[in-house]
Amino acid sequence: MTYAPGDLIAEIAYVAHTLHWSLDSILDLEHHDRRRFADALAP
Repeated sequence: MTYAPGDLIAEIAYVAHTLHWSLDSILDLEHHDRRRFADALAP
């Protein structure tokens, strides 16, 4: 599975900004877990 670079950056930025997590912490997540966090945080 490939992931558009712009989408990946937006997802990481959203999770980092909302949860105040470090980049390393976010990148340690599997894609599906990171996506679940981003979806759960969305208004």
